[in-house]
Amino acid sequence: MDISIIIVSWNVKDKLRENLKAIFNSKINFKFEVFVVDNSSQDGSTEMVKNEFPKVKLIANSKNLGFAGANNQAIKMAQGEFVLLLNPDMKVFPDTLPSMLSWMKKNQQAGVAGCCLFDRFNDIVKHVRRFPTILNQAAIVLKLPHLFPGILNYYLFTDFDYSRAAKVDSVRGSFFMFRRKIIEKVGLLDERYFLWFEEVDFCRRVKKAGLEVWYTPTAKCIDYVGQSFKQIPLGKTQKYFRNSMLLYFKKWRPYWQYLVLKIIWPLGIIIAKIGGRINIKSQAET
Repeated sequence: MDISIIIVSWNVKDKLRENLKAIFNSKINFKFEVFVVDNSSQDGSTEMVKNEFPKVKLIANSKNLGFAGANNQAIKMAQGEFVLLLNPDMKVFPDTLPSMLSWMKKNQQAGVAGCCLFDRFNDIVKHVRRFPTILNQAAIVLKLPHLFPGILNYYLFTDFDYSRAAKVDSVRGSFFMFRRKIIEKVGLLDERYFLWFEEVDFCRRVKKAGLEVWYTPTAKCIDYVGQSFKQIPLGKTQKYFRNSMLLYFKKWRPYWQYLVLKIIWPLGIIIAKIGGRINIKSQAET
């Protein structure tokens, strides 16, 4: 088996169908398997997969296990030399998978790799990131980019050249390929992250183990960006983001940095509320 493709899905039946159709219509010159791990969708996703894609290995959860927990279910069962974590709101091109497989086989230094992603407007999704630091994450918490738009440029790697392959800190989890054998060195995804930071944490462990994370433009894919995410209430997404950020810093950075972020989070919430009220007021006056 060459590739094990794992799709964790939640209430995006139509995009999931489009995703699976594109996979099975790819230029198949390799052996692959497809897992769909459904996180208790209520839109008929599991029935659709059963009826329309009988070759898919379906795992239907009775509750939402989050990104890491659901992916781990399938990773444990995967037989491929390579594992591809693929969001449900993605669409591969006919040559995406064979191109990525060929690149990974030629570049043995890459333990993890991501490809070139385009949004529905055909613009590049700038997803390569440097590892989080106390300064850039504090800026996010305190909403400072609204006042200083360039403050996150280093963290967001805004000058990264997406036309060239390069070794990087981390790539987006929506198209995330790795060698299955590295699980023996770094372990599975950390299930304490429900949403956010899980792929960053994994990349960090990969680099700590002496392996490399790469971006390559050789393969391309459409990323419709956040179709499941936008269904989650804002308050809950903020909670997930907060918990994941704090966990990451508690795990990887000096303890004082974790404490600083924990202390300033309430201030960030107050700033967000004030900003929202000002925006509503200004809209009412125009």
